[in-house]
Amino acid sequence: MINFEYSRVSTPKAAVDALVKESKAQWIAGGTNLVDLMKKGVTIPEKLIDINNLPLKEIKKEGNKLHIGALALNSEVAENELVRKEQPLLSLALQAGASQQIRNMATVGGNMMQRTRCPYFYNTDMPCNKREPGTGCGALKGFNRMHAIFGTSENCIAVHPSDMCIALVALDATVLVTGPRGDRRIPFQNFHRLPGDTPQKDNTLERGELITGIEIPDNSFKEHVHYLKVRDRTSYAFTLVSVAVAVDLQGDTIKDVRLSMGGVAHKPWRLTEAEIFLKGKTASEATFRQAAELALKGAHGYGHNNFKLKLAPNTVVEALKTATRKA
Repeated sequence: MINFEYSRVSTPKAAVDALVKESKAQWIAGGTNLVDLMKKGVTIPEKLIDINNLPLKEIKKEGNKLHIGALALNSEVAENELVRKEQPLLSLALQAGASQQIRNMATVGGNMMQRTRCPYFYNTDMPCNKREPGTGCGALKGFNRMHAIFGTSENCIAVHPSDMCIALVALDATVLVTGPRGDRRIPFQNFHRLPGDTPQKDNTLERGELITGIEIPDNSFKEHVHYLKVRDRTSYAFTLVSVAVAVDLQGDTIKDVRLSMGGVAHKPWRLTEAEIFLKGKTASEATFRQAAELALKGAHGYGHNNFKLKLAPNTVVEALKTATRKA
């Protein structure tokens, strides 16, 4: 890790101004991912700007939306009574992430901004277009067991690592940001990017834009929700495949449904076609398997991760079965 300067700010404007002035500066909050990247030499900021004193930790209801500040801790959000009542799917996804110790430090904004855990990205001796554009993607013909089956390009097959974000994309959240050009709102579905020709860009933020919070609109998904995370061990392990499910069930009929998948793409993967198919259908395993087949359209394995082509639809089915059994 290189030497770096450190400063602290107390307002969003001061945070934005400080970052804009320093081309090699980065913000730091919980630091659960950034510090690892610095230790590995993947990220080498010359200055860290501490934003923990910004007034962005509140969790509150605003009209027909739930507002969560960007600096709210993952553990506090997961355990918050308002979140558990209004958006239980988010609580479940957060509880599945990392470990309790990390959740006690990690912030909502930091969770959204975390980088892939692709081993080629973390190993500075290996080629990686995300870390160093133009060097190639070592995972394409290397060991790619954890890698993407959707939305890939010849430049990158890395996956997005967050559990929280899989729930947020299903819940139609909105990201609130402020920056040199003022405030703006970004639909969560459009916040993260696919790799395309610019895999080094994980999201659609512009330089100097700061996440101030997220908003989740009211919905009817209070009971029949589930977050199923398949991984190599049951704690402190990243996803092989995960599925977030929220169902509005009337009797045996699916009135409304949200589905998204993690561990399969460079961004949280919304299963829109499967959602459309399920609406109005009777909840049954046969129906769920048809939806799972639709969910896998366009999927492509790269060798070591071919097992995801079977694991993913099976996970969709099991998540739907569990969600619709809940009362």
